[in-house]
Amino acid sequence: MWTSQKMNARSRGWCMSILTLFLLLLNTSVKSASEIDPYKVLGVTKSSSQAEIKKMYKQLAKEWHPDKNKNPEAEDMFIKITKSYEVLSNEEKRANYDRYGQIDENQQFSQQQQGYRHFHNGFYFDEAFFHFPFNNKGSRDPADSKYALHYNQYVNEVVPDSFRRPYLIKITSDWCFSCIHIEPVWKETVQELEALGVGIGVVDVGYERRLANQLGAHRTPSILGVINGKVTFFHYAVVREHLKQFVEDLLPQRLVEKVTDRNDLQFLNSWHELNKPHVLLFDQVSAVPLLFKLTAFAYKEYVEFGYVDQGLSETANLLKQFNINTYAPTMLVFKENTDKPADIIQAKGMKKQIIDEFISNNKFLLAPRLVNQKLFDELCPVKQFHRRRKYCVLLITGEEESFTPGNKAFLSLASSNTKEVLRFTYVYQRQQQSLCEALLKTRDSTPPQVVILERRNAAGKVLYKHVMGGWNGSEEDKQKLLEELEVLQKDPSILNYDATLPELNNELASMFLIQWIYTAYDYLTQIGEDLLHNNWREMMPLLSLLFSALFILFGTVIIQAFSDSGEDKESKPKAKDAAKTENGSPDPASTSSRPPKKNFVEVTELTDITYTSNLVKLRPGHINVVLVLTDSSKNILLSKFAKEVYSFTGSLTLHFSFLNVDKHSEWMEALLEVAPEALRADGDDDEASHRMDYTGYVLALNGHKKYLCLFRPVYTGEDPDAKSSEEEGGAGGGRSRSGSREDQHPRKAVTRSRSTSTLQIHHKLDRLGLWMERLMEGTLPRYYIPAWPSLEKITANK
Repeated sequence: MWTSQKMNARSRGWCMSILTLFLLLLNTSVKSASEIDPYKVLGVTKSSSQAEIKKMYKQLAKEWHPDKNKNPEAEDMFIKITKSYEVLSNEEKRANYDRYGQIDENQQFSQQQQGYRHFHNGFYFDEAFFHFPFNNKGSRDPADSKYALHYNQYVNEVVPDSFRRPYLIKITSDWCFSCIHIEPVWKETVQELEALGVGIGVVDVGYERRLANQLGAHRTPSILGVINGKVTFFHYAVVREHLKQFVEDLLPQRLVEKVTDRNDLQFLNSWHELNKPHVLLFDQVSAVPLLFKLTAFAYKEYVEFGYVDQGLSETANLLKQFNINTYAPTMLVFKENTDKPADIIQAKGMKKQIIDEFISNNKFLLAPRLVNQKLFDELCPVKQFHRRRKYCVLLITGEEESFTPGNKAFLSLASSNTKEVLRFTYVYQRQQQSLCEALLKTRDSTPPQVVILERRNAAGKVLYKHVMGGWNGSEEDKQKLLEELEVLQKDPSILNYDATLPELNNELASMFLIQWIYTAYDYLTQIGEDLLHNNWREMMPLLSLLFSALFILFGTVIIQAFSDSGEDKESKPKAKDAAKTENGSPDPASTSSRPPKKNFVEVTELTDITYTSNLVKLRPGHINVVLVLTDSSKNILLSKFAKEVYSFTGSLTLHFSFLNVDKHSEWMEALLEVAPEALRADGDDDEASHRMDYTGYVLALNGHKKYLCLFRPVYTGEDPDAKSSEEEGGAGGGRSRSGSREDQHPRKAVTRSRSTSTLQIHHKLDRLGLWMERLMEGTLPRYYIPAWPSLEKITANK
């Protein structure tokens, strides 16, 4: 009896050992199968489109095909490439791998089955017997399980990807009866929006409380959208049309421009300024399709998008010019040539995959300009393998018109390029000085120059070679460059120079202010929407930040105001003591406000030497404020002019000059002859008598746009110093009567006449400060002229 029990125990032990070994082998095979990372094998990222994945698969399949590659590992590598493409080309398999990290679908099925059946202390328990539609995680709707999100996945994948496409997320939980009511509408909407490229997510509050708090979702069911990392809640009835409109409202308003016969040239010709290709979609519906808006958002950094409504009469010329078929949507992409599209697709049912492939193949111009480091990394990637070499043909040129012929010749050569290993680009030396200095340190740095380079690592190391003789765009230069490229294909060692390039300047940084204004507008819109729906819990952090900023701002202003008043009180006694003269009368200079940081204003004389630089070739947006004076009034008017314009010297677009009318009166007359309405603007009847007296006039001259604004002096007669003098004279009347009138009368008459004329000249610029404020506001009338008169002649002294 004991022997039989022992044998049974041994047999059970052997069976358990065999079963354990079998499970270990099975687990090992599962791990080995899941060790393949299809993204790493194909060299793509999780945000890559199907077009990019397909392109990389074709390149790798050609490179590692066993019939062409004699490497012993070529066959295994080719199998991995094929298997990886099978997973990533299928959206369902790709989503399964992204969520579970598994390639084999059977592994996911076996894991899901483990949620239904468990062994508890030797007793078999089947949860399917107690199945409810909302009772546990294992029995959750398979559609929701497909889109389930956890915290790390949201932070590391959804938020970065929300800068390329919007996400629609549902917040649900167990025992949520309202969730069951919206489920049919949710499924129908998800099926439609996912095909358009919208990201979908489901968060179970019972299992992902941390993520729910991160999103600010405190009730179920809730629906929210995520775009550019910002969360927006859905507040309307759960209807398919409302959800689609909600997703469309998440997108920025300025993604797609409506194009007609009036603005088509302006839209297409902006390729040089924006450094982007332009895409036009022709369709018969009046509203821009949501699929096109989503595509525009995904590729907003690379391409400008426009929409043409075929039903409008204002688009008839466009339809005729490009021979558009009105029965099917048509998409055209334009690059440097705005008369002929670089590529075209036309289909009745345009799918997202087709559009993505079309845009991905036309993301860049034929010869784009390097404006930042990110664009440089994409156009000229770092060398990875010998067969993936990329060579950049870089033209170092300038923005002036003298470089235009050479730039056009370089573009013509780039448009005829058909080799994928070559990429033609150019830079402006003035915008990228550090880059040009690193490449031209061994040669004459005078552009234009052509450099062929290959990037070796991400730290900036490159191998390069100059094309001898520079670049003028002649046929000889083209032939010389083509010969160099032919030799490079056979012998890469001709790149005999090496350098470490600095990071490129971001030429688009000036657009930061505009982007900040758009972002502020979106946030203000969100605040208004939250106020409308009384969503106070989500608004509390934003309101707290807003009130904190206002408190700091007003606190700083109040403290500064008190400190300024204290400084003024301390400086007043010192100013009064210093301003007294020998007879005890106050100095007129003591009536001025706080002393300026600089005690001068830079005013240059407008002569025939400075005339061109200060007016004719003045930079766009800059204005030269010119004071008209004479030899006798020069010192008085310049002093008054400096005081009036001092508060405006902080503007970088204002320049200050003076014109001596004794030398250049003919220029003033010639200027006002071509702009006679400037003198007739005030409608003075006595204009003829004062036509030749230009003393005290101030001209605001815009040299680029050829217009002027005119300040005409107005004598106010207000002089506090004169009043004080009269008061002092009245107080000392007895003393003046004691003297001899015959001796004092001639001297007083001369003094009074001189002071009166000086006073009138001094007060001619009393209203100049107000006029300058209107000039900065842009509310002054502008008088345009056809051309600036010459300043070469000097008026003869009479």
